[in-house]
Parts: sequence; structure tokens; C-alpha cells
Amino acid sequence: MTSTSDPIRVLVVDDDFRVAGLHRDIVAGRAGFVALEPVHSLAAATRALATHTPDLLLVDAFLPDGDGIDFVARAGADAFVLSAATDAPTVRRALRAGAIAYLAKPFDARALDDRLARYARMRNLLRSDRPLEQDHIDRALSIMHGAGESASVSRSATEQLILDGLGGSEASAAEIADRVGISRATAQRHLSALAARGQVDVRLRYGTTGRPEHRYAVADR
Repeated sequence: MTSTSDPIRVLVVDDDFRVAGLHRDIVAGRAGFVALEPVHSLAAATRALATHTPDLLLVDAFLPDGDGIDFVARAGADAFVLSAATDAPTVRRALRAGAIAYLAKPFDARALDDRLARYARMRNLLRSDRPLEQDHIDRALSIMHGAGESASVSRSATEQLILDGLGGSEASAAEIADRVGISRATAQRHLSALAARGQVDVRLRYGTTGRPEHRYAVADR
């Protein structure tokens, strides 16, 4: 099982050197990610896949020596397809191949950054070796595909996710949000409610800035 502290290794596969570099830089600029050196052909991508075992692939649909979508289908790794092709058959084919996101070129850097953030949250939510409840699965899918909060997840289910995320450790609202796969505001709201009912304890930790940070832990019973 990958630890939440392990960086997410990302391989960019694009024959345009400039575009590949831009995408690599977006990945490298996000905390928790490591951008591998981009490759520009399927042959190089196949070698990099075997050598570096990336967690996530960013693959152009059409490459000089073959089809990027076919590569996604056989790669055995999570993948986004990034392509100038916007026809429905290509998009459907990418989804059938297992792509978990499809970005139509050209796109704003913020669009890729947003998908990377969503991917990290989804990955954290699905990191458990234990069998997953349907609530967890629904939440993971809703995170990756743009919904804020899954309508099927009740308040009590969200609070249970937060308690499970805390476990026996202490964490901030931001840390819990990453662990559980929810927004920081949602985590803060539910943690406040749990604290008001005495289910979690809250203490202040003062950092170098002098501004206190709220830390949460499951209350002893």
C-alpha cells in the first residue's frame, strides 16, 4: 500500500517537446507529485513504464509511432488522456481504455492542476487495504469527476469517514481533508460538529508564525 507521504510519480507522454515540458512543469509545481522526465514516443513510454513504474500517465492520444489510447489500455497504470481530438468516438475510446480524465487541448494550466488535485484526493481515499464501503467508492468517483459532495453520502457517513481518517493520530483539518478526500471547508465543518459533541478533542499548536493551528484527535471514551 502506498503511504500518503509517498509522492505520486507522473510520466508525460507527448511528441511535442514544448507541450510535454509545460505539462511536466505543472506536475512539478504541485506538492505531493514528482514529474518524471517526459518521453515523446510510445517506444520510450514503454521503456519508462518498465523502468520507473509511474503512478499516473499523461498521454497524448496520437503519437508518431502508435496510438496513445491503446497504450493506456495496456499500461496497467492510472492515466489521463490529453488530446486535441474532441470527437465523441475518440473520447469514448479513451474512457473504454481506462482513462480517468480526458483534457481537450489546448487547455488552461489550471485545468490540469485541478485534475491532479482531484486525483490525489481520490487516491488517498482509495488507499485502504480494507474492503471499501459504497460511500467511500461513491465519494472517490465524485471527487475525480467534478462533483463537490456525493449526494449519496450522509452527514453521519462523512463524520465516520473523518473519525476513521483520524484513527489514533492527531491531524489538522487540511490533513484530514486530504486523507478522506473532501474539501478543507467540509472537514472543518464536520470536525467542529464532532468537537461540539465531544467525539473529538481539539488543541492549539503554535507554529513559528505565531498563528495557532487547530489539531484534532478522537476523544478518549
